[in-house]
Amino acid sequence: MKKILNLFDLSQEVDYKTEFLSGLTVSMALIPEAVAFALIAGLSPLTGLYAAFMMGLITSIFGGRPGMISGATGAVAVVIASLAISHGVEYVFATVVLAGLIQVSAGVLRLGKLMRLVPQPVIFGFVNGLALIIFMSQLEQFKGPSDDWLTGQPLYMLLGLVLLTMLIIWGLPKISKALPASLVAILAIFGAVVVFDIDTKTVGDIASIKGGFPPFHIPEVPFSLETLSIILPYAFVMAGVGLIESLLTLNIIDEITETRGRGNKEAVAQGAANILSGVFSGMGGCAMIGQSLINVSAGARARLSGIVAAVMLLVFIMFGAGLVEKLPMAALTGLMIMVSIGTFEWASLRTFNRMPKSDIFVMVLVTLVTIFLHNLALAVIIGVIISALVFAWDNAKRIRARKRVDEDGVKHYEIYGPLFFGSISAFNEKFDVLNDPDEIIIDFEESRVVDMSAIEALNKITERYHKVGKRVHLKHLSADCRKLLKDAESIIDVNVMEDPTYKLVVDEI
Repeated sequence: MKKILNLFDLSQEVDYKTEFLSGLTVSMALIPEAVAFALIAGLSPLTGLYAAFMMGLITSIFGGRPGMISGATGAVAVVIASLAISHGVEYVFATVVLAGLIQVSAGVLRLGKLMRLVPQPVIFGFVNGLALIIFMSQLEQFKGPSDDWLTGQPLYMLLGLVLLTMLIIWGLPKISKALPASLVAILAIFGAVVVFDIDTKTVGDIASIKGGFPPFHIPEVPFSLETLSIILPYAFVMAGVGLIESLLTLNIIDEITETRGRGNKEAVAQGAANILSGVFSGMGGCAMIGQSLINVSAGARARLSGIVAAVMLLVFIMFGAGLVEKLPMAALTGLMIMVSIGTFEWASLRTFNRMPKSDIFVMVLVTLVTIFLHNLALAVIIGVIISALVFAWDNAKRIRARKRVDEDGVKHYEIYGPLFFGSISAFNEKFDVLNDPDEIIIDFEESRVVDMSAIEALNKITERYHKVGKRVHLKHLSADCRKLLKDAESIIDVNVMEDPTYKLVVDEI
C-alpha cells in the first residue's frame, strides 16, 4: 500500500483545503485560455476544453511534477492551426495521438535528461518571453466586437475592474492567507458585477462552454502512408514543443517549490494524456506555466489540486456552464496579468552589466523569438545552439602548449585545454615539425581528446613528423581518450610510436 501511495505522491502531508480551493481557482482560469487557444487553432471551444480536462487529469495523477497544471496551450494551437485549416479536425485528432506516442517514447528512452543542456540564459529568455506573451494576450480583452480599442466608459469600467482584481491578489496575502487571493478576487469582482449590474464582457461573450462528457472518438482518417506523411511532421513538432514547454515549466516549479520533479515520468504522462485527448475529442496540449504558477502561488504542492482543477472544469462544462459564462473577463484578465508579472524573471534585468555579453544576447534573442514567433520550441532550440557555438568558440581559444627540451634532447609539448573540432587549427600551429629534434612527446595530462576531429588532428601531426623521420609519443592520455583512439583504429591510423623508456600512451604518472 505504501508503494502505491509513494507512486502517486499521496503519502505526503496534504493540505486538503488549500489544494481544493487552489484547484477551483485554476479551473476558472483554464476556461478562457482553453476556449481562446481552440479558436486560434480554428477548432470548436469544446475541443480546447476537453483537452484541458484530459491533459489536466492524466498529468496530475501520473505526471512527474505534483502541482503542475497541463491543458490546451497556445504553443500547440499554433502548430496544429494550419493542419486544421488544410485537412480538418479529424487529422488534428490523429496528430495529437501520434504526438502522444512520440512523447511516451521520449520518456521511456529517458530523453528528459536532455533538458540539462538548456543553459540559464535560455531559461530566462523563455520565461520572460512567455510572461510577455501572457500579458499581451490579455490586451485582446480591451477590444470591442469590431476589433477596435475600447474607449470612454467601457474602457474605464474594464480598467477599474482589472486593477481591483490585481489589488486584491496583491494585497490580500498581506492580510490573510486563509483563502487563495486569486479565488477571492474572482468571486469579489463577480459579486460586484452582479450587485451593481455592471455591463462588462463575460466568459459567455467569448463562446458557450456547455457540453457533455468528452465523447470517445477514433480519428476518422485513412490508415495509410499518405496520412502518416501528412500528420508525422506536425506530430514531431507538437511533441517537441509540448515536451520543451512542459519540462521547462517543471524546472521553474522545481525552483519555486525547492523540490525536484521527474522529467522522464512527466514526458510519459504528457504523452499518455495527449493520446487520450486525441481519442476523446481534444486538441492536445502540454504544461501551462501561467496556471501552474497560479496553483503553486496559492500554496498547492500535491496532485490533488490538479485533479480538482480538471474535475471542476468538467463539472462546469456539464452542469455549471450557465453560471461560469457570467464570470467577468475583467477578473480573469487581472488574474493573468498578475501571473505574467510573477512569471517574469526580474532578476534577469540585473545581469545586463554583470554577465557575459554572449549570455545577454542569447537571453534577449530567446525572449524576442518567443514573443514574435510564438514558437517556444524554436526559441529554446535557437538559444541552445547559439550557447553551444559560443561555448565551442571560447574553448577553442583556450588550448595552449608549453614547450621544453629535456636533458636527453627530447622536446615536450604539454597541452592545456580540450582538443576538439574547434581547437584543432590552434593545436596544429603549436608544432615546429622541421626544426624539432628527433624525439617528440605530446603530453595530454591537462588536456582531453574529445572527438573525431581531434583524432584526425593527431593522425596528421604524427604523420608529418613521421615523414621527416621523427618519432612522436602521446603521454598521459586519459582512459576515455585511449578508448576513443582504440575505437577509431579501424577508420583512422593514429601514427603513434610507443617507447618503453617513457611508458607512453599508458603512462598514468
